[in-house]
Amino acid sequence: MRHARIIAIALIPALLPACGPEGPSKADTGMIVGGVAGGIIGNQVGKGTGNVLATVAGAMIGGIVGSEIGRSMDEQDRMLAERAEYAALEEGESDRPRRWRNPDNGRYGDVVPGRPYKRADRDCRDYTHTIYIDGRPRTMRGTACRNSDGTWRNMA
Repeated sequence: MRHARIIAIALIPALLPACGPEGPSKADTGMIVGGVAGGIIGNQVGKGTGNVLATVAGAMIGGIVGSEIGRSMDEQDRMLAERAEYAALEEGESDRPRRWRNPDNGRYGDVVPGRPYKRADRDCRDYTHTIYIDGRPRTMRGTACRNSDGTWRNMA
């Protein structure tokens, strides 16, 4: 129950666009689904007090993938893509792709992190994530910065 509250609080900013007069857009829906899936994945990975941190980290990274292309991906695709994004941001070498592949449907992608840099007092990285669906690439670019608790947040 405690973890559900943390996930809900972390996702409040993502849910606000759904309150508009026309409801959520496809990008909003993808971001919400990605955030929830990422939070669930993070919750399963973390142990003890690290469980809460992993849940929030998963929700943050999940929003990055979900906001652009989540609608075209299944749950396994999103999980693999989120893990690759987190690994690329956390420990990836600059300009070297971190590949993921879903063996069930053949979808795959590459996350290419840029060089780390400081924005105010935060560690940040630009990145490019290209996902191949039915052989067609879909590319998104973004910037993520590390929060004081160690999680990553998309800076839009």
